[in-house]
Amino acid sequence: MSSTTVAVPFVDLHAQHQTLSAQLQAAFAGVLERSAFVLGEEVATFEQEFASFIGASHGIGVGSGLDALRLALTALGVGHGDEVIVPANTYIATALAVSACGARPVLVDAEERTFGMNPEALEAAITPRTKAVIPVHLYGQPCAIEAIMRIAKRAGLFVVEDACQAHGARVAGTGCGAFGDAGCFSFYPSKNLGAAGDGGMIVTGSHELAARIKLLRDYGQEKKYHHVVKGFNSRLDGVQAALLRVKLPHLARWNEQRAGHARVYDRAFAGITGLGLPAAVDAPGHIYHLYVVRLAQRDALIHALAQRGVQTGIHYPVPIHLQPAYADLGYGPGAFPVTERLSRTIVSLPMYPELIAAQLEHTIAAVVEAVK
Repeated sequence: MSSTTVAVPFVDLHAQHQTLSAQLQAAFAGVLERSAFVLGEEVATFEQEFASFIGASHGIGVGSGLDALRLALTALGVGHGDEVIVPANTYIATALAVSACGARPVLVDAEERTFGMNPEALEAAITPRTKAVIPVHLYGQPCAIEAIMRIAKRAGLFVVEDACQAHGARVAGTGCGAFGDAGCFSFYPSKNLGAAGDGGMIVTGSHELAARIKLLRDYGQEKKYHHVVKGFNSRLDGVQAALLRVKLPHLARWNEQRAGHARVYDRAFAGITGLGLPAAVDAPGHIYHLYVVRLAQRDALIHALAQRGVQTGIHYPVPIHLQPAYADLGYGPGAFPVTERLSRTIVSLPMYPELIAAQLEHTIAAVVEAVK
């Protein structure tokens, strides 16, 4: 790489934390002073603030996004003998949560244009054993949630939204995560709202469901040493909650910055033959956790960008149904053709709020040169 090459990391957590360093350190010191490391006041306050941001009545902090999905399903009574419909084009955690409950994940294909769950495929997959559906707001783009909610309501299914990449994404003013029976979020460090480690949140409009999830996350106890259900240990740490509280007031602005970067990418790439762009660049609901393009010669593009100092990602290179872990589902190559085509052609370009103009320009020039 030339010494004059502009380095463009795929994500730059250091840049964000630099700007908030004093506040983050003060928040951390406050937790140390109070020594409230598990649950406690910081967690309770953050739960209220985050739920309000999404537009839900209740928030329950848990250990991770996977735990959020698992606990929500468990609290809704999903278990052995049940089926839960899951998009084939998602991170494996969505399916793992179903398996962790003892239920069977039933995969359905994606829409070619948006990459999200195909509502028609969802409807065709419903059986008498189907108990719930997990729509995923992939890459920060809202899925066809309104159509999915109508189908689920007709069939009497629970809806648990996987909004782990969609902190602040909205549809007609309603936050993703606030449509279904429960909405699940991850605070993995690289998310739009990221912790200094793992963390997750469930939001819901149901007081009863929130109360049950709170029992499940804390060993099933309603008070110390009094266990009313068989529970788990999945509690958001006080340190993580304190740091996330510092970041939350900045999230809407960070999301707007991401959308601004996406518009720059979109204008620059418009009309380039063979390069497929995200479907909803100007949609106000998309919060661009990832900016994902498509190209038949994807691997060559990744190599060319790496040579120019531009890091990329693939989300995701091996679909769930082709993973050895899910060979028992009985799906094979060709089962979900759209998902499989996506896995061979998608590439995620650098996307984070702190991208500077020089980095955007360098990335664009590198992509244009490689594709043309």
